Amino acid sequence: VIGLMGGGQLGRMMIQAAHRLGEKVTVLDPDAQGPAAQIADQVIVARYDDFVGLAQLAECAKVFTTEFENVPAASLRFLAKFGPTMPDAHSVAIAQDRRREKAHFTACQVPLAPHAVIASEADLAAVSPTLLPGILKTARLGYDGKGQRRVAHAGELAAAWAALGPAPCVLEQLLPLDFECSVIVARGADGQAVHLPVQRNLHREGILALTEVGPGAVPEALAQALVAAAHTVAQGLDYVGVLCVEFFVLRDGRWVVNEIAPRPHNSGHYSMDACDVSQFDLQVRTLAGLPLTAPRLHSAAVMLNLLGDLWFAQGETAQTPPWADVLALPGAHLHLYGKHEARRGRKMGHVTFVAATLDEARRHFAQACAILGIDA
Repeated sequence: VIGLMGGGQLGRMMIQAAHRLGEKVTVLDPDAQGPAAQIADQVIVARYDDFVGLAQLAECAKVFTTEFENVPAASLRFLAKFGPTMPDAHSVAIAQDRRREKAHFTACQVPLAPHAVIASEADLAAVSPTLLPGILKTARLGYDGKGQRRVAHAGELAAAWAALGPAPCVLEQLLPLDFECSVIVARGADGQAVHLPVQRNLHREGILALTEVGPGAVPEALAQALVAAAHTVAQGLDYVGVLCVEFFVLRDGRWVVNEIAPRPHNSGHYSMDACDVSQFDLQVRTLAGLPLTAPRLHSAAVMLNLLGDLWFAQGETAQTPPWADVLALPGAHLHLYGKHEARRGRKMGHVTFVAATLDEARRHFAQACAILGIDA
């Protein structure tokens, strides 16, 4: 039995992969009706820092994982007394703190944006003018664009730091960004590692909007460099499990690492339909000690995130979008997460378009956007 902390859509898709391999999954989550809890073999309703609930999870599972990075590292350390945790508390603690994350990238000798840690008034006063304009990010608990402020000059920086707590933050120099990429690595306890194809991503308002994969999405030399860097980051953590490493590609061709997510990632959802082994298959294989085979991309793909805003395209009353029209398009694969209420900005599902070429997948994606009334 796999013990899963978290009841969201990533857990739901992992459970679907686990069930195909005959594995059972017990979910610990405060919400008994979350996307993962709906299909779990057993649900323990408890907070992630509830050690009574964690003890119950430890009694019925042999190995443990999580579907989001903000699970308390202390909870993973507790579960590690009863069985392997993938990822481990050390890796999760680094991913939860941008200061430690930057230090890890530096130790791995992977390029990263010029930055400074701001944890005091003295740190604020010592910031080099060369880091401005920049982006101020809270050191902890930021995701999907939350806990971030753009700052153009020292006055804006001081105001932003005060507005964010003041809490420990990292200021990153604003770089001339061309596009964003991510690499998903799966690494076993024996050190064997494989990866998905490099993904080209577009974010809107801090939330992933779409992902493209296939010949033509990312130059081959760049893809090879990013894959090598992602494996270096994973190896440096002695990581076991599925890890996403995000990158910024600059207008002059250089690239820098942005951050890591110690779990399957939104940008890898296309792998369920475009690869012979998905990121969730890889997650289950690491947990079950099964062989890791390198995923093969059998189709080019464009994946569109479906946010709750789509349910309000006709007004303030939620209405189901025209899925039948979307599914009539060639290569369309719709995945809805079973969330009971649509809310603006909430991830409700995704749709992936697969085709023989990326241009063809893009055409069908553009048709879907026209049907749904969103920008392509």
